Amino acid sequence: MERRVIFPHQGLPYLLLLPQVVVTLVFFFWPGAQALLMSLQMQDPFGQQVSFVGLENFVTLFQDPAYLDAIWRTLYFSTAVTLLAMVPALWLAVMADRVVRGGTAYTTAMLIPYAIAPAVAGVLWLFMFNPSIGVLAWWLKALGVDWNPTLDGSDAMWLVILASAWKQVAYNFLFFLAGLQAIPKSLLEAAAIDGARAMRRFWTIIFPLLSPTTFFLLVVNLVYAFFDTFGVIHAVTQGGPAVATETLVYKVYKDGVHNLDLGGSAAQSVVLMTIVILLTVIQFKFIERRVHYA
Repeated sequence: MERRVIFPHQGLPYLLLLPQVVVTLVFFFWPGAQALLMSLQMQDPFGQQVSFVGLENFVTLFQDPAYLDAIWRTLYFSTAVTLLAMVPALWLAVMADRVVRGGTAYTTAMLIPYAIAPAVAGVLWLFMFNPSIGVLAWWLKALGVDWNPTLDGSDAMWLVILASAWKQVAYNFLFFLAGLQAIPKSLLEAAAIDGARAMRRFWTIIFPLLSPTTFFLLVVNLVYAFFDTFGVIHAVTQGGPAVATETLVYKVYKDGVHNLDLGGSAAQSVVLMTIVILLTVIQFKFIERRVHYA
């Protein structure tokens, strides 16, 4: 029997919702509206002269080869970060789900990287792969690999990819582990009795039942790679060498803060938000059809 909550005063539900609505309006809708307005304007670096230019900032943006390169660079970066953050997290969650003793300590240790700020995580990886003093860089040099992220754009890109993915593995691990522990053990025991081996049980029972969790993490990780990796890139490479690691979110900062192109930077932020919205809509429209909810 369904139980409904009845408030004694009609205005109480709206009063309880008011703080969240205010926060959403002030910190989400208001900045978004300001960015959209600024993207249609041209103004000097000091904001003294402002003129309405319509879509001129967007036309200039998409005629710039450097910006088009940044789009492809961001897609490559986001795909790599998402895969490297989700696949190891799933494997670690499967291993943790099998631990009988010390499972809590193991899980707690796995969650530590998520508590580290993105900029700090980037600095840690920069130290480890520093060509002069880095331990991992020394090992790579001993193996004959000439690793130098300060000069080689590919090395720099993979350094920020690894640092960003490592930061997100713990988050994905937590959700995958919760999803694994919610799967009824009777299903796995019945499959084992029928002769299904571990890999077959994983692909035919466990992974399909994890599809809602996997779909949720896919959306979250793509948004993370597009936006929240700014701190890692700024701390490690600052978009360099040259523009090898300059993703869309970092280009918004660089053009707006350093180059003082406020209108162009606002137009870039609108395009970036549009790309993320389109990717999310595509995921919900096509990928969610293959999601099986128990």
